[in-house]
This record gives sequence, C-alpha cells and structure tokens, in this order.
Amino acid sequence: QVQLVESGGGLVQAGDSLRLSCAASGRTFSTYNMGWFRQAPGKEREFVAGISSSGLTTYYKDSVKGRFTISRDNAKKTVYLQMNSLKPEDTAVYYCAAAPTPSTQSALYDYWGQGTPVTVSS
Repeated sequence: QVQLVESGGGLVQAGDSLRLSCAASGRTFSTYNMGWFRQAPGKEREFVAGISSSGLTTYYKDSVKGRFTISRDNAKKTVYLQMNSLKPEDTAVYYCAAAPTPSTQSALYDYWGQGTPVTVSS
C-alpha cells in the first residue's frame, strides 16, 4: 500500500512558478508509475503529467508541455511537478496518484493524495 501527501500549492500570479511535491510512504513506491492530475471548480479531474517507475519516461497533457516538468526521486520516495509560466487556467486542486502501469486514465490509479490547491491570478 502507498500513502501520498502533496504539498507546495499556493496563490501565485500569472507567469510565476511553483513546485509541487508528493511524498509517499510504503516500501513499494519505486515500483509504481506516478501521475499528477488536477480538478478545477466545476470541472472533471484531468491528467496533467505522468512518469514511469524508473523515471525514464515522462508524458504530459498537451497544454502543459514545455511549461511543466514531472520528476521523481525514488530514494526519497517523492515525485515532483515543476510548474513554470503559470496561467490562470492552471488554477485547480492538484493530486498525485500511483498506478501499476503508465496511464493517463484516473480510473487506473490505485492510490491518491488529498490534493494541494493552486491558484493563479491574472
């Protein structure tokens, strides 16, 4: 079992940067593919970025490519989301999640954190 705790969210202005962290507990973290999702008010949860268990493969939602970077440190059991050039439309609650296989589908993720809010003002 994996428990996930996100941190790093906050209120920023358009063009600013934030780095989200997701700390995991459990001995099997390094075997899981990790993902970041977000949910804006009144909208469905959407995939943002994913990374393979080894960290060698990453994939992104088109609208964040070139601005967001996902990474992981298996020794620290932590996954990160570096967010640059933030836009008001990036405003959402951001969740990290763990899945046994790489996926952009939230239904295939077994474990979820509680979320961290990000608000980008214009």
